Amino acid sequence: MTWLIMAVLSALFAGLTSILAKCGIRKTDSDIATAFRTIVVLLFSWVMVLIVGSYDSLNDIGTKSLLFLVLSGLSTGVSWICYFKALAIGDINKVVPIDKSSTILTVLLAIVCFGETENLPIKLICTALLAVGIFMMVEKRQSTQKVESKGWMIYAVLSAVFAALTSILAKIGISGVESNLGTAIRTGVVLIMAWVVVFAQGKHKQLKAIDSNELVFISLSGIATGASWLCYYYAIQNGIVSVVVPIDKMSILVSVIFSYFVFKEKMSKKAIVGLCLMLAGTLAMAIWS
Repeated sequence: MTWLIMAVLSALFAGLTSILAKCGIRKTDSDIATAFRTIVVLLFSWVMVLIVGSYDSLNDIGTKSLLFLVLSGLSTGVSWICYFKALAIGDINKVVPIDKSSTILTVLLAIVCFGETENLPIKLICTALLAVGIFMMVEKRQSTQKVESKGWMIYAVLSAVFAALTSILAKIGISGVESNLGTAIRTGVVLIMAWVVVFAQGKHKQLKAIDSNELVFISLSGIATGASWLCYYYAIQNGIVSVVVPIDKMSILVSVIFSYFVFKEKMSKKAIVGLCLMLAGTLAMAIWS
């Protein structure tokens, strides 16, 4: 059950990622922050590849695996860009729950694509609990902020859709490939995509004006992301996708706790009930699947 432990560690590091990233994009443009974070993640990933010695199998990766790893990387890039744009203009407590709704789509896709139908009724009930919990956690802003509300919500929804595709594509691509090596290859694709976006929008001119303190938080966020990815894709490769993904998405618990103490973002009773439903659905899925 090592993959289960790795899934839990993935959730912990992913939760820290959101908080550290929020600290790093108060003044810094979200696209630039994403590009810098990806450099850190790439370096972290390849260091792990060198440590475990999996670089020797680089030439043995099949065309199909490489194609799906690239597609997974592209999907991750789009998801990241949308996610950190949403974080830049919305509250963590509102953005993160929508992003985590990718769990629902991922579980359904895993059932269809990989035939993970064991204890299917329980999985569907747990997925329903996740959906209700997410709905309860997404609270509306006051009417004076309607325009901003629509903006962050659109980006958060797009982030969730592409995050779901990422997990499915990665599961196919990482088959037969050492998980650390697969993560490093995907990250390279994300890095290229992130910097293409920065230069395409002419934001590279802002690079010299990045606040040094925020750059530290962006770098720490990148390290947390790298650690989360390595744990996550090990769990994806060796475990059950429809169980790993919900556990990983419970990083929201870490994000909510830290956002309360760091950013003073309080939750309503309704949102707390929603979080409890998400936690209950995730735990039930992990225990009975």
